[in-house]
Amino acid sequence: MNKTFLRPASPALVATVAAALLLGGCANMSERQKGTAVGAGIGAGVGAVIGKTTGGKAGTGAVVGGAIGAVAGNLWSKRMEDKRREMEQATAGTGVTVARTDDNQLRVNLPGDISFDTGRSNIRPDMAPILSKFAQGLDGSMNVQITGHTDSQGSDAINNPLSKDRADAVRDYLVAQGVPATRISTAGRGEHQPIADNATAEGRAKNRRVEIFLREPAKTGG
Repeated sequence: MNKTFLRPASPALVATVAAALLLGGCANMSERQKGTAVGAGIGAGVGAVIGKTTGGKAGTGAVVGGAIGAVAGNLWSKRMEDKRREMEQATAGTGVTVARTDDNQLRVNLPGDISFDTGRSNIRPDMAPILSKFAQGLDGSMNVQITGHTDSQGSDAINNPLSKDRADAVRDYLVAQGVPATRISTAGRGEHQPIADNATAEGRAKNRRVEIFLREPAKTGG
């Protein structure tokens, strides 16, 4: 009788699959918890491979790799997660979108229907309380990047400086709320980074926006 023997699954595969199942089964996990789980799974896989190729035990490598991966995957800190949730609650129902970017920044997108009128860079009353909430309790060590955008109406000679003026207007408001000016940078992109169709009034309102990016300072080794 021929016997069929199944090879045991490698620790790397087990760890990676476990992390995937964990994410799939826990829809309510926070962004920080998801980062930790994914990092742990990937780290375990890499650690197991390194352990095998260097003559060590794959299981031990998986454990060590998982621990390292968990730290690496958890670059999204608790205070960033708290700020994300705070901004989501403050902007619910306003059309503002709040999201974590792939490089672990918090992005707050303020569309034109609450931010700026066509051809203007004045802070609209609807946007002021949102900016105040953003500034509230903001750690002074965090960096803020503000990018202004316009719709396609008008020439570059008008739109490029207008988009920068919009970013500067948001900066000035945040500074008045106590955010250190040295931590804020601004840029204008004119009409060149649209996110909607400029052929419609609705699309132009989405493109006429300001994006605020919040990030923690890079950690330096000692």
